[in-house]
Amino acid sequence: MVVTLEETKKFLRVDSDDEDALITDFIKASEDICEGVLRFPLSDFEETPELIKQAVLFGVSQFYEFRESIDTKIVIETIKRLLFAYRKEDW
Repeated sequence: MVVTLEETKKFLRVDSDDEDALITDFIKASEDICEGVLRFPLSDFEETPELIKQAVLFGVSQFYEFRESIDTKIVIETIKRLLFAYRKEDW
């Protein structure tokens, strides 16, 4: 994972451990979206750029805050705009 559970919980302002599994799943889902947008695995980065981390955290925050009614189209469009400079032409 490019962001840790602890970093993400701090970003979300979550103090308890009650939702650790849920937040971890949201991190993985957000990373999957970022990889799809970038068209390459995040593991290809020797050192993950801060913008990539922020895009992952954005995705997690949307999943967390709007879990009942998330609009994935908006999440994906925003992540595309954030990561445009890193995106490859194709897989």
